Amino acid sequence: MTSRERLQATLNHQQPDQVCVDFGSTAVTGIHVSTVSRLRRKVLGDQEHRVKVIEPYQMLGEIDPALQEALGVDVVGVLGPKNIFGFANRDWKPLDLFDGTKALVPGDFQITSDANGDWLIYPEGDRSAGPSGRMPRGGYFFDTIIRQDTIDEDRLDPCDNLEEFGPLSVSDLQHFRSGADAAQASGRGAILSVPGTAFGDIALVPGPWMKHPKGVRDVTEWYISTALRRDYVYKVFDAQCEIALKNLAELAATVGGKVDVAFVTGTDFGTQRGLFISPLVYRDLYKPFHRRVNDFIHRHTTWKTFIHSCGSIYELMPDLIEAGFDVFNPVQASAEGMSPKRLKQEFGRHVTFWGGGVDTQRTLPFGTPEEVYREVRQRIDIFNDGGGFVFNSVHNVQANVPLENVLAMFRAIDDARKAD
Repeated sequence: MTSRERLQATLNHQQPDQVCVDFGSTAVTGIHVSTVSRLRRKVLGDQEHRVKVIEPYQMLGEIDPALQEALGVDVVGVLGPKNIFGFANRDWKPLDLFDGTKALVPGDFQITSDANGDWLIYPEGDRSAGPSGRMPRGGYFFDTIIRQDTIDEDRLDPCDNLEEFGPLSVSDLQHFRSGADAAQASGRGAILSVPGTAFGDIALVPGPWMKHPKGVRDVTEWYISTALRRDYVYKVFDAQCEIALKNLAELAATVGGKVDVAFVTGTDFGTQRGLFISPLVYRDLYKPFHRRVNDFIHRHTTWKTFIHSCGSIYELMPDLIEAGFDVFNPVQASAEGMSPKRLKQEFGRHVTFWGGGVDTQRTLPFGTPEEVYREVRQRIDIFNDGGGFVFNSVHNVQANVPLENVLAMFRAIDDARKAD
């Protein structure tokens, strides 16, 4: 099979010729730039190559075509025109990270250092706007700086939390078309990161790409609002959904069948030990909009729909399936109730598991290469039986992971593929 045929068979719950693999196609299936840099030097031997930081919030590195080929990656991403800090990935310039990694960052990646030596980054690269992210000195990624104005309950307007949503421009659509064309030309499967369909994604609520975000932007205040200002949040979601559906119609006409999957939402509903919200709250506040988006995509395209939600969400899986999701990520098998065998047995006929290939909290960073190898082979045996599995780690591979463990992961994938 070609890579795209492999992904399509997987999504249709047919046994592929070998396990389908994704690294780098989305902001939740990537690898930290420092780890990509070490991996690329080892695998390709190019000691002078600087890896591009394509997602500056989490500092994810580009899996370029040469590395995709070397690692057997089957999926590429079709991303939006701007990153989470509101500037385009272009005009690359060198930057040496705290750990010594020599990387490339976009030209509008503007940082300053505070008195502690922390890096501050600015929305749209505009230093006059005030910083929207902070990387602690010696750190590896940015934390959002909350810029919440004092909330006046009498003047709180849902439009303030809708400021970032709007119709896609001609240039936006051209960007997506170019990305889809490149994905199709690569021969790999493609996943489109859809703008504006992540209802309540807490990484997006503070608006780190915005110079002066309005409305409810504090993380804690937002979570409180889902209970105490339920009607306000519902109005935000309802208006957001209307905008998203219009944009989806434009994207469907622009991109068409050149992509295979739509990344709809990354809102987390689980913790390590259970749900973050009750099923009743999900059914009331989120599920109606998930269903509307998924129904539209299924009626008007051939795309499968992808949801990312960390944590223990076993109890919510039937609702996610009813809401129309075809693909589940990151499959945090270390969380309570998330046994791979149980998930595959109960839900494997309904969803494709995209992730869960190795535990990134314990096994990959702290295990031995032998433990990593064994866990990867076990996960492939479980999840890839009968198709419906795209190999990826549980969320992004972080910095400081021993290179020997990363290599053991890819060796296990390669051996499993040879055994198929």
